[in-house]
This record gives sequence, C-alpha cells and structure tokens, in this order.
Amino acid sequence: MTPGSKRRTMGQVSGENAVIEVAWLYYHEGLNQKEIADTLSISRATVVNYLQEARERELIRITLAAPAFTTHRLAHELCRRFGLKAAYVVPEEGAGLEQAFRRVVKGAALWLPDLLAPGDHLGLAWGRTVYDLAEALEVTAIEDLTVLQLVGSMATPYGFTAEACSTRLAQRLGARCLNLHAPAILSSASLSAALREEPILKRQLDEIEKVNKLLFSVGTVAGDSHIVSSGLATAGDLDFYIRSGAVGVICGRFVDKTGREIPGPMSERMIGIPLDHLVGLESGILVTPGHDKLEATLAAIRGGYVTHLVTGLTVAEALLEAEF
Repeated sequence: MTPGSKRRTMGQVSGENAVIEVAWLYYHEGLNQKEIADTLSISRATVVNYLQEARERELIRITLAAPAFTTHRLAHELCRRFGLKAAYVVPEEGAGLEQAFRRVVKGAALWLPDLLAPGDHLGLAWGRTVYDLAEALEVTAIEDLTVLQLVGSMATPYGFTAEACSTRLAQRLGARCLNLHAPAILSSASLSAALREEPILKRQLDEIEKVNKLLFSVGTVAGDSHIVSSGLATAGDLDFYIRSGAVGVICGRFVDKTGREIPGPMSERMIGIPLDHLVGLESGILVTPGHDKLEATLAAIRGGYVTHLVTGLTVAEALLEAEF
C-alpha cells in the first residue's frame, strides 16, 4: 500500500463502482496491481479482471499524442517531398493486411478531431475506410460543424449504406449532417441533369459546395475495386477508363496519374460534387491504409486534393521511393 492510502474493502466499493475505482487507482493514481489489491482487499486476479472489463466497456481511453506520429522522420519526409501540411505515420511493420488497415484507420480517427474547427464544412467520400474511421472515432463534439455527403447513394458490399458514413461521423462529432437524397449514378445523362434541377436536390448540391475540408480514401482500378463491387461502374466502364489512363478513383470519379478527372460514359450521369471543387481546399485529409492504393495516392497528391496524409510506415516508405 502506498503511504497515506487507506484500506478499503469491496464491501465499501462494489458493483460497477468497483471497476471504476480500480481503473482510477491504476491509470490516474499510478498504483500497480498489487497495491490496488492491497488497498481494496481483493486478489490481483480480480484487479486484472476489472481492468480488462474497463477496457472492454470502453471506460478507458489509452492513446498516444499525435506528435508521436506527426513528428516521425518519415512524416517530415512526406511533407517535404509532397508539399503536405502534415502527415501521420502509423507503425505497421509485420502486421497482416487487416491489422495494418485497422491501425491506419484508428490513427486517422485519433488525429481527425485535431484537424477540425468550429464552423467547418467537412466533406466525405464514402467507403469502408471512412465508415470504419467513423466507428473508431471517440465522441468529440465540435461546435457548428457540418458533415457533407459528397457523392450520392448506392448499394455497398460492406453491410452499410452510403449515408451511414456521413451520419455516423456526424453523430460522433456532434455535427449537423447533410446527405444527398439521390442515387450516385443515373441511367442517362438527361435524367441526371433533370434530377439535379429538382429544388430539394439542387439546394443540397449547392450546400455541399461550401466544403472547406475533405476526408477521403482513394479507390483503385482493380477488377474487384469498390467502384465496381458497389455497382457504380460496370466492368465495361472500368475497361474504358483504364484504357483512357485511369489509375485511381476519387469521390466516385476516375482520375489519371495527374489527378485530373477522365471524361467518359459516367461523367454526366453522376450525382455529386465536381472534382475541381475539391482542389486547393483548406484541408484534404487522405487516409491510405494499404500498398494497393499507392498509385492512386500519388495521383491525388499530384492533383492538389491532399494537404494531410495518414498512412502506415511501410506505405510511407514506398511512397517516398516512388517516382513523383
């Protein structure tokens, strides 16, 4: 027992309070497990169980401050080479694909609140990366924040709707949420043009052009990519854009290696923000969790969409070794 501490029994501290008491003594008062056991007259095994329960019930938040990742040597090199404002590099050497993905997403979720301010209009390009980021985000209320869905809706292969990304993120940040009440792509250009002129949707499209910060992950042009599996593009569309020089996808639109949108059969049928509205924003926060997105990430940087990058250590190394 530490000097001056008083022995308490579990008769005095019980139930849910016991879990909180043990967590407080361990994390805030710096007592070790034996000292807590002596203080509360319980076994060390019980202390271990209470600490595990506190973590499982998310009563405990354990994190490293952002400078641990943003002042990393590779973070500085990424900023210097690509002209970024900041980069956040997460350790993922030796991790499997899924573990590396989750580490990068968690890093982005930890850093995001630091990059937002009252009055911001944060636009989202939806997908699994952004959805999992929203799920990993700690509840952090930011005054007068608006979250914008930048691309219309469609089916997804991940078990959540497109609107769920923006809605979930807005809930976590205590923000106003504006979703687009229209499909991401229509069957014809004329139908898309007519729908964009509908008063309700026109107001929504005008609103999303207020975006000043962008949160996104790039898509690939692989045959199993999200843009095909979601039904946004057909295999024929994909072949056309690849032949036209596509290396990635940003907000549902195919881009070449310079980051410019490639005109094609989908362009006039889409409902969403034009890509040129996303160039040169106050912040463009790109989350790149895997090596499969290297080429698309470089295109996004070249195109002027990116000011902040979150990625893993080995991906950062590969980006720095790539021709730019």
